[in-house]
Amino acid sequence: SAHMDSIGLVATHIDEKGFVRVGALGGVGAKEVAYTPVRFQNGTCGLICVKGDADLDKVKVSDLFIDIGAANREEAEKLVQVGDALVYDTPVRQAAGRVISPYLDDRIACLVLLLAMGRLEETENDLYFVFSTQEEVGCRGAKTAAWAINPDYGIAVDVTGADDEPGSKHQASSLCGKGAAVKVMDRSVICPPELVERLMGLAAEKGIPAQRDVLQMGGTDAGPMQATRSGVYAGGISIPCRYTHTPTEMVDLGDVEACAQLTATFSM
Repeated sequence: SAHMDSIGLVATHIDEKGFVRVGALGGVGAKEVAYTPVRFQNGTCGLICVKGDADLDKVKVSDLFIDIGAANREEAEKLVQVGDALVYDTPVRQAAGRVISPYLDDRIACLVLLLAMGRLEETENDLYFVFSTQEEVGCRGAKTAAWAINPDYGIAVDVTGADDEPGSKHQASSLCGKGAAVKVMDRSVICPPELVERLMGLAAEKGIPAQRDVLQMGGTDAGPMQATRSGVYAGGISIPCRYTHTPTEMVDLGDVEACAQLTATFSM
């Protein structure tokens, strides 16, 4: 399972001057998104702003507003309605074998699933590749999918925190450029040691770069999969990602390839 949804913002109020107030969809940090260009689903563009005298270290999502260039409420309501969702409108760039982009969490893992599917031929296993929804607001899609499938094993393919960001507080163990991150645990799941060893062993056997992933924050689709019905052997194959949940996330393309190889190998 890899989730298709992303964090974002939703319009909650339009004031008399035409500024759009917002609420969070998922884990949005106000400090990280200030002055980021955004786009509504209907194509309306704007900019996330805060008051000029605001302390960014103390600002909350409720303090943010979107400037869409409207002169007043009537003009703004022709472009945006309360309940409209918006996403970051930052560009995609490459840098020294790495990709910088919004929403690598978790679209890069959707790519990993597609790459793995393309490498599979015949297999004795019944395989289900799930592109889930609403992971960022409670792992809801994976929960219903796992209930319907009732699998023996479940693998969440997602990004994971990178421990090589400047000033890291070591809440994660994985490093960019060191291969696929085999999940040991996060706040949603403790993976069966047998499954961890199986994935690490396959990586060693096939010469796939891999590392153990201990994440002391966040969660993935592995959590609801593990607790489905009478229980599922659930684990994770993750891409180390710097600056997660910001408008400019970064992953290493070598790690993406390693995750695709390991996912395909485990599925055979």
